[in-house]
Amino acid sequence: MIRRRDFITLLGGAAAWPLAASAQQGERVRRIGVLMALAEDDADDRQRRAAFQQALRELGWNEGGNLRIEYRWYGGDPERARGLAKELLDLKPDVIVATATPALTALALQMRTIPIVFVGVSDPVGQGFVASLARPGGNATGLTFFEFSVIGKMLEVLKQIAPGMSRVALGYKPDALSNAPYLRAIEAAAPTLAVELIKAPMRDANEVEATIAATMRQGGSGLMFLPDPFITAHRDLIVGLAARHRVPAIYYQRLFAHAGGLVSYGVDVTDQFRRAAPYVDRILKGAKPADLPVQQPTKFELSINLKAAKALGLDVPSSLLALADEVIE
Repeated sequence: MIRRRDFITLLGGAAAWPLAASAQQGERVRRIGVLMALAEDDADDRQRRAAFQQALRELGWNEGGNLRIEYRWYGGDPERARGLAKELLDLKPDVIVATATPALTALALQMRTIPIVFVGVSDPVGQGFVASLARPGGNATGLTFFEFSVIGKMLEVLKQIAPGMSRVALGYKPDALSNAPYLRAIEAAAPTLAVELIKAPMRDANEVEATIAATMRQGGSGLMFLPDPFITAHRDLIVGLAARHRVPAIYYQRLFAHAGGLVSYGVDVTDQFRRAAPYVDRILKGAKPADLPVQQPTKFELSINLKAAKALGLDVPSSLLALADEVIE
């Protein structure tokens, strides 16, 4: 059974870091580069930027005053991320904020001197971005996106909502570096829930549509997805296809539930942007990323869309509704 819970952040976390004093007149303007995973006009992207800038203001850093922020958006496309990473690096910012693994990969391939604060990156140790969570050891630190065991809990939630589900198609971007630990976790969980796991790689929008259509043709099937900016960027397409084909699906961010998806369980990414601000603050004041511990998620959110459940003819258990952080009606 899923339970709402908070995790203790590694070595105390950013919440304990002291607030910055207000900037003094005449202080030089510092520059931040930010490589965002979604599109500039995406409502969730705007929310994340607003949360980040508000947190910076509370620390004494004001956009247009003592701080200039250069944003770039790669829309879930790793190739685009590489080109935009070069643009930001050419600006020689004091620090760069990288959203998700494609952004961090693009930056790491091109530069290892400018400090990087990453947000929403899965398995930074396993992917070689940091030496350890406690002592990153290089020019990057930040916040991880997921605990791999949560993938098994996602499958458990979907099974509770759709108890007749006997198989689940797992949608994922096959070239994502962080897939292996997720796959191991869900492969271990599926047999305990009497669910057959069907791997469904998705490289482009055509494969997204083909996979969901194929899932529909197999009775008793459901859908879930591994975290990836490509999947997030195509959420409207994915949620729409799942609804059209009447396939129960679970997602890893609440923005999918807000887009009409059945249920989501995952990290509050907007909160991660708030928590990235103290990293930026400390680095601008002279701290080295190598000495700032990587933080793991502090909270996972369960969002249930009752309208989507009704359209699928599913009754959400009251016990699960009682545990939900958000019920969309």
